Amino acid sequence: MGGCRNRAEVVMRKIAMAILCLAAFVVATTIAQPSAWAVNNNPKAAAPNAPKPRHVKRITPQIPKANRYQKNKVFLENADLLVANEQISTEYQVLKGNVRFRRGDMYMFCDSAYFHDASGSLDAFGHVKMTQGDTLFVYSDVLHYYGEDQVAQLRGNVRLENRSNILTTDSLDYEVTTNVGYYFNGGKLVDSRKNTTLTSEFGRYELDTKQAEFSTNVHLVNKDYTMTSNLLQYNLRTHVARIIDQTQIVNKDYTIVTSSGWYNTNAQDATLYDRSQVNAKDGKTLVGDTVYYNKRQNYGEARGNVVITDEKNKVILDGDYGYHDENSHYSYVTRRARAREFSQKDTIYLHADTLCTQVGSDSIRVLKAFHGVRFFRHDLQGICDSLQLSEADSIINMYRHAVAWNEQRQISGNEINVHVKDSTADWATIPNFGLMVEHIGEEYFDQLSAKQMKAYFENKELRRLDANGNVMVIMYPQEKDTTYNKLVHAEASHLQLNLKPKQEVDKISMWPEVTGNVTPLYLARKADLYLEDFKWYDNLRPKTPDDVMTRDDEMKKLMGEAEKSGHRRSITK
Repeated sequence: MGGCRNRAEVVMRKIAMAILCLAAFVVATTIAQPSAWAVNNNPKAAAPNAPKPRHVKRITPQIPKANRYQKNKVFLENADLLVANEQISTEYQVLKGNVRFRRGDMYMFCDSAYFHDASGSLDAFGHVKMTQGDTLFVYSDVLHYYGEDQVAQLRGNVRLENRSNILTTDSLDYEVTTNVGYYFNGGKLVDSRKNTTLTSEFGRYELDTKQAEFSTNVHLVNKDYTMTSNLLQYNLRTHVARIIDQTQIVNKDYTIVTSSGWYNTNAQDATLYDRSQVNAKDGKTLVGDTVYYNKRQNYGEARGNVVITDEKNKVILDGDYGYHDENSHYSYVTRRARAREFSQKDTIYLHADTLCTQVGSDSIRVLKAFHGVRFFRHDLQGICDSLQLSEADSIINMYRHAVAWNEQRQISGNEINVHVKDSTADWATIPNFGLMVEHIGEEYFDQLSAKQMKAYFENKELRRLDANGNVMVIMYPQEKDTTYNKLVHAEASHLQLNLKPKQEVDKISMWPEVTGNVTPLYLARKADLYLEDFKWYDNLRPKTPDDVMTRDDEMKKLMGEAEKSGHRRSITK
């Protein structure tokens, strides 16, 4: 009985020892076992007593309490797998899975990367993302970050989001210290606040100032307009475009052609330089050294060698300052202003201090001129203080000391109205005292004055003249040998003069009572040769188109004399 007990105790002790040995083995193997990361990625490390390979080592990131805002320092924040292979390179580490880097307040994410810890450079691949606060998000397929230069090169499906602005391109270089990005293989920048898209071959975008520059095949597209250029600057904060190269702005209501200036997309106005041109929807064009145009109010103004062309109505206005209002169809120029009206066969050249054109509600166009008016057409020239030409009746209305010339004939009065038909003068009236003078040679002039006159023309020659009220005449009848030997002075209430071609007198009728005398020239005194109101203004007559721009000082003197004499009627602006 005792023997059996002793054998049982021996067996139990052996079992207990076996259990203790097994337990000790389990503990020992547990202590010596590599981590799951090492087993999965380096199976050889799991073999007992195997030497640790030199080309694989585990890298532990810096502890979280380290200063993450060291200047220009890139930190590795996370990676599922980190490997260093000295046989390939001792300068970088291979990172895989949920890779995250940090540089100051900027984070960089990717699927895998090569990390150059010494230089702070890295190459990132797959689902690359850069973030900075809540204002900058950049996505791409590949990222190359150069720590020494602090430049990030993003390649493939690049997308930069900066608040409401989105830049997409295939290749983008981003300067981290200046927050400036460059693209050079085509790109698109969207300003979602203004529903504006800009595309170009090359571009530069400053995130801090929101200033962007685009070059080569630049297109700015907005729901209200488009811009095309080869070089354009645009600020996404102010929404102002700076034009520094030949640029065209197209809207349904206008087209602008310029090479220098500013375009405010908020206010829809433009300030342009270097002979810019605005083509309005009503067919007019405005050109000047400096041009301002406001789309919302539909008006434009220009300074310096201004030219306003109305091709539809055959009028060109030019001067040193010009203005055009599309709403009222009103345009004017001033300061050495000139108009060229070419609706008829012969162009009228017209100069004044201020010239304007206006189209009324009845679609009738009116040309007006104010102060120091001079005009030239080959068959008709004139001067006055103010003038109006309406296409409704084709009448040129001349006011305040008006003088007009045809061939060797001059008519003058406080008001002259000339009707034009088929590009030539048809008839003319002087409603409030007029004087007609014709130079026949040397110091001799046929002269006629009356309260009212009406002249009729044919083939650019005077054919008939009707004069009424206080008619006074001085004439030099031509002898058969074409000489002039006597002077006729006559007065009556009415007169009618009829002429043949080449201005030959056909018939003169005066009534009801005629007084006067005939004086041989050799007996005539100097005072007998002229009527009391006689004036010959040939020195002020424009003889060429360019002459309309001369003699402004003499014109002012003449108008001053008219002011003193009480001839004050003029048209209103």
